[in-house]
Amino acid sequence: MIRVFVDSGSSIKQDEKEKYNVEILPLKILLGDKEYLDGVDLTMEDFYHALIEEKQFPKTSLPNMIEAKERVMEYVNQGDDVIVIPLSKGISSTYSTLYMLFQDEEKVHVIDCKTVVGGVRLIVEEINRHRNQPIEVVLQKIEDILPKIRVLAIPNTLEYLYRGGRLSKAAYVAGNAMQLKPFIAIDNEDGGVKMVNKVLGRKKALKILANYLETENCDISYPIVPSYTYDPSNLDELISLTKDKYKEVMIEYDNLDPAIACHWGPGAFGYIFVSKYPYTKK
Repeated sequence: MIRVFVDSGSSIKQDEKEKYNVEILPLKILLGDKEYLDGVDLTMEDFYHALIEEKQFPKTSLPNMIEAKERVMEYVNQGDDVIVIPLSKGISSTYSTLYMLFQDEEKVHVIDCKTVVGGVRLIVEEINRHRNQPIEVVLQKIEDILPKIRVLAIPNTLEYLYRGGRLSKAAYVAGNAMQLKPFIAIDNEDGGVKMVNKVLGRKKALKILANYLETENCDISYPIVPSYTYDPSNLDELISLTKDKYKEVMIEYDNLDPAIACHWGPGAFGYIFVSKYPYTKK
């Protein structure tokens, strides 16, 4: 049997574990002098109250690695193969730590997914399509889909990405210039955050993002994950500008968990989907 673990940076909620047939390793959220488990003992309401009202800047840290090893090895000792999909190593050290932890375990496969949130959901969707096949086939399917996943979002501010060390100072300064609306993406090559565009005006930005599904050859045989932080109203408007053929395959809005929302900041929104073609450097 094949087992799948993700961390909470996948934004798969605790009550979605059965739907996706996964186990979740919660990242830690540090708010002031208090530590929480992402998606377990920190509500969205309390998180955004701290972020917006109290102006606290949260930090994230790794899942409990002792617990992670115990949970994974329980399945290995039963003879199962285990696929572990943490956040991209381009934005988190979770991958490197888990890789070192399990590098001598032949039945544990730690994947550098080069994506976040809904991108991990889409990898899990692909695994579930082939879960009854041999592990070698499933691992190849993962390898094939990774360069096709696209993550594009418009943050309300770049401050959180910059302060959290996920965006360079040069990109931060450029993105804030002249009140331009920046577009951020997850780089398919290194899995880091990059700024891919900036335009003047919110309306223009929405139209470009809505058309991104077309220009990037969205594969509608896979679901599209519309994602946001805190306020879904921008996402409502974005979807109203999107072609009907794409609306038909959209899953419910993904209100991103604190582990990602603390870096994207409140008011971010975007699409995560699978392209028909692998990423090529432009």
